[in-house]
Amino acid sequence: MSNPSAPSAILISKRQLRLVFAGLMLGMFLAALDQTIVSTALPTIVGDLGGLNHLSWVVTSYMLASTVSTPLYGKLGDLYGRKKLFQAAIVIFMAGSILAGLSQNMTELIAFRAVQGLGAGGLMVGAQAIIGDIVPPAERGRYMGVIGSVFAVSSVIGPLLGGFFTDSLTWRWVFYINLPVGVIALFVVALALHTPKVTIQHQIDYLGAAVLTAAATSVILMLTWGGTQYAWGSPTVVGLGVATVVLLIAFVMVERRAAEPVLPLRLFNDSIFRVSSTASTIVGFAMFGAMTFLPLFLQTVHLVSPTLSGLQLLPIMVFVLSMSIWSGRRISKKGRYRPYPIAGTIIFTLGFLGLAEFGLGLTTPYWRTAIFMAMIGAGLGLTMQVLVLSVQNSVDYKDLGVATSAATFFRSIGGSLGVAVFGEIFANRLAAALPAQLRAAQAHSGGVQSLTPAQLKEMKRIAPVQFEQLLHAFNHALHIVFIAGVPFAAFAVICALMLREVPLRRTTGRGPGVDAAESQAMQEAPETAITPARSPATTG
Repeated sequence: MSNPSAPSAILISKRQLRLVFAGLMLGMFLAALDQTIVSTALPTIVGDLGGLNHLSWVVTSYMLASTVSTPLYGKLGDLYGRKKLFQAAIVIFMAGSILAGLSQNMTELIAFRAVQGLGAGGLMVGAQAIIGDIVPPAERGRYMGVIGSVFAVSSVIGPLLGGFFTDSLTWRWVFYINLPVGVIALFVVALALHTPKVTIQHQIDYLGAAVLTAAATSVILMLTWGGTQYAWGSPTVVGLGVATVVLLIAFVMVERRAAEPVLPLRLFNDSIFRVSSTASTIVGFAMFGAMTFLPLFLQTVHLVSPTLSGLQLLPIMVFVLSMSIWSGRRISKKGRYRPYPIAGTIIFTLGFLGLAEFGLGLTTPYWRTAIFMAMIGAGLGLTMQVLVLSVQNSVDYKDLGVATSAATFFRSIGGSLGVAVFGEIFANRLAAALPAQLRAAQAHSGGVQSLTPAQLKEMKRIAPVQFEQLLHAFNHALHIVFIAGVPFAAFAVICALMLREVPLRRTTGRGPGVDAAESQAMQEAPETAITPARSPATTG
């Protein structure tokens, strides 16, 4: 029997669905784009506002705020309804964009980037959860595929747009461009998406959200500062490590007692949730590591411009886009999702290994590097959104929001860990590979990691011997980074092999369309089962 207090099904026409989906994609595109669009504008921003020592926080504050806010958005969406929350996230993001564009100093910019991040967390989670509201899992694959392509497009277009606005207009348009896109997304969602009023009695787990936020902040700060601003053995870094452990223990204790926990621990009883969350963390770890250091390789070793390096990342974008859409359509048609993350993680791992061994040489032609970048893109396209789909399909509807936000949260945490760990490996191996004389000379000028492609070209002209030494050191360090990424990527293969497959539901699970028999069948289904057509597919 259905729960009388549960929200009724959302009935939506195909035309409305297309409009809603367009609005959701615009919102997600805003959030994903702002992870990368600032990178090429940062040197100009620092020249205008000052504060070179705080440069990294322009990116970190955004990522940190978006990461820690995702679980709370997921829970609030489950309790209050996702449409209004998604619209609120757009408004918060637009307000942060306006304020960031008006910033007069680095402190203001960092603070307003955090406001943007708070909105971005709701955009990421809200879009995927609303798709879960209006599209049943059996048909959701094709839509989740397009969602995955948004991340690929934004990762490449971001640096290109950032460079274009900085060169042609002003760096402030890096933020102002969000306003017209946000207004369109707000209008489309308001016009096309009509959700029933949620009448669930609720109690927000503010304490759990605060403790989880503090724990995530501690671990990200520890990995961001460790080995750079502070030594790994310094009181600051050690203290953050201890605080992380204590806060995680406290979080478990709080969630066990909370009436409506922000991240219900019962979700971890589900093997699909456990495996998918672990795999999402590993995929985020490897993905952000690759996307951070590939432009560095192209700009440093091949001496291409930031704009050209963005263009040369197109193989990743093209194959994430094409394979996300292809796998989504196949899942919707065949009703099976397990083969795709298995194939994707294997291809992804081989791409990492190929780049490390054959694609990152001083004289390696670009076409060879592009082949392995395409393999990484194809692997990501087959994997990322399928993991979210498997989680959404395995949990009860009442946990749809928190489960979706958890998948996004774990991938973001993995990305933060990946950038920090790979960055530490790169810095250590680069320092070890540089001749002592060159290392001492560069220490007086800000270090080799701050050299721009233009400065490297000038160095090649006036000091060719030092340039060759530096080039070999860079190439060696980047080779080690990608070699170190291979075992992490391989662990994702193991996780994918452990992923259990259950039939994809033919309904969204909102109301009477899902009964106890279907729920029981999902839990007991063997890995090879395909969903029978129990009832006509409906979005209700």
